[in-house]
Amino acid sequence: MQNQIRIADLLKADTIVIPLTATTKDAVLDELIDRLDQAGRLNSKEGMKSSILAREAQGSTGIGEGIAIPHAKTGAVKQPSICFGLSPEGVDFDSLDQQKAHLFFMIAATEDANQAHLETLALLSQMLMDDAVRQQLMTATTKEQVLELLTKKEREMNGEDESIEVERADFGSAAKIVAVTACPTGIAHTYMAADALKKKAGELGIALKVETNGSGGVKNKLTEQDIAEATAVIVAADKQVEMDRFAGKTVIEVRVAEGIRDPEGLLTRALNQDGPTYQAKNSGQSGGSKSQKRESYFYKHLMNGVSNMLPFVVGGGIIIALSFMFGIKASDPNDPSFHPFAKILMDIGGGSAFALMIPVLAGFIAMSIADRPAFAPGMVGGMLATSAGAGFLGGLIAGFLAGYVVVLLRKAFSRLPVSLEGIKPMLLYPLFGILITGFIMIYVVSGPVAAINGALGDWLKNMNSGNAVLLGLVLGAMMSFDMGGPLNKAAFTFGIAMIAEGSYTPHAAIMAAGMTPPLGLALATTLFKKKFTDEERQAGKTAYVLGASFITEGAIPFAAADPTRVIPSIMIGSAVAGGLSMYFGCTLPAPHGGLFVLPVVGNVGMYIVSILAGTVVTALMLRLLKKDISE
Repeated sequence: MQNQIRIADLLKADTIVIPLTATTKDAVLDELIDRLDQAGRLNSKEGMKSSILAREAQGSTGIGEGIAIPHAKTGAVKQPSICFGLSPEGVDFDSLDQQKAHLFFMIAATEDANQAHLETLALLSQMLMDDAVRQQLMTATTKEQVLELLTKKEREMNGEDESIEVERADFGSAAKIVAVTACPTGIAHTYMAADALKKKAGELGIALKVETNGSGGVKNKLTEQDIAEATAVIVAADKQVEMDRFAGKTVIEVRVAEGIRDPEGLLTRALNQDGPTYQAKNSGQSGGSKSQKRESYFYKHLMNGVSNMLPFVVGGGIIIALSFMFGIKASDPNDPSFHPFAKILMDIGGGSAFALMIPVLAGFIAMSIADRPAFAPGMVGGMLATSAGAGFLGGLIAGFLAGYVVVLLRKAFSRLPVSLEGIKPMLLYPLFGILITGFIMIYVVSGPVAAINGALGDWLKNMNSGNAVLLGLVLGAMMSFDMGGPLNKAAFTFGIAMIAEGSYTPHAAIMAAGMTPPLGLALATTLFKKKFTDEERQAGKTAYVLGASFITEGAIPFAAADPTRVIPSIMIGSAVAGGLSMYFGCTLPAPHGGLFVLPVVGNVGMYIVSILAGTVVTALMLRLLKKDISE
């Protein structure tokens, strides 16, 4: 490996903790983050904790075999680093094998971490697949022993450049399997799943080639010949990977953690072709429960659009909110309150960022379904939805419409001569995709959806207090039910859609409800200390900051430790906050920001009352439901 950055450059004596004093998962995270902060590696402890928790919410980083690799790639990191902690007694870390974790490697990567850093972090993940390395780390008693062991192993691995070539040479044997691994962060799990599959394939005498989709891009990319010769394909991924190339092959799709936990089972299934034959992309027929597959695909495509849209929403929304500080109509040259800077802010936020919101949503949904050829039809469909007043719902329809139009075009043009293959993505798909999507949007979709949007907007604006409270209660409960999951995202997305339609009361309720869970838990740890462990009381201090910043995920560690009592408590508190916010008619034109956007909240006094009421109710519910620790 030609890499100038060594593991010893990232893992130093001042970022090693032997032994850890923590006895719970949350306390381990806090202790490792504290050590990174004390060593001067972080810009923000709170920001690092938030990013780590967000990653844990996607799935535990306790990968089994006594190892946990919590990691984040975030602006809260000042200097790329690794923090190691050893717990001889072990800690319950929600590991995949349900066993205690002893070896903790916290990977802290900067947002702009370069390729060399990412490859070094990936190398560390691969080292930990070696049984001997894990056993020696378990018996280490000094920081120097840890550094010496990892440095020695790194040198050994750096001298094995021929490993990939050996793998390719063996690919001529009878049993041929290809695999793809990918995780959302692309730092640890991607490479650990790849190594686990390679190691087990070597033991079983199976020729295997693995493509990794990590932060540094696609490595060891599968060729058409590799795929054509393969008996089956294993896709162990938690993010979108290129799938059309596997059409007609037996494809086994699992989460990336499954590749680490059960490589032998996956390889055995692949050898036996125990899986569905992959059809046209996202046809919903790739195996398993059809309804589950359709739901999974729908959610994946929707989130791809929403995640790419959010920067426009958050940035543009806050800029619009800033323009309101000069007056609600200060951007209108014909209004007496007109201010030129307010108009500039409105032009940037509303005229540009918000104007791109729906096209970007539709474009990336379409691209998730049918790759790049669908991006242009999706963007155009989104623009047509915006211009017709079809709004967020129209953009959703445009994205899915454009994606599946291109899927059908691929089938329609599949019989064309091979000599025309090159003009399909550059000419045929965009041309016919834009035309068909455009005609359907103009003549079928936009009109009825615009009418629905108008009716919904009128209903919200004319809603009586009883209906408004009911809506606030429902949205509030959704925000805290899964704390960042599908229901939470659905409520948040609805609030954004209402902002785009000029109705600001629903999103005020949504943000109040989203702030309440961590704030209520924090208050409970302060008032009712006997209900919580020492580690949870420490985590409560962080939860104050997370709640104030509208980071609902701050409640996840508490909910994971005691879901049957915590989740009902925070749902009731959030419902109270959302219902009161709607009852008082509070408005919020900014999509995010927590307490930091209070200056732009309408009826701010009662908005604060709503949040405080929800917080207190949450704390009291916890007091009622949770037992004292001594019990």
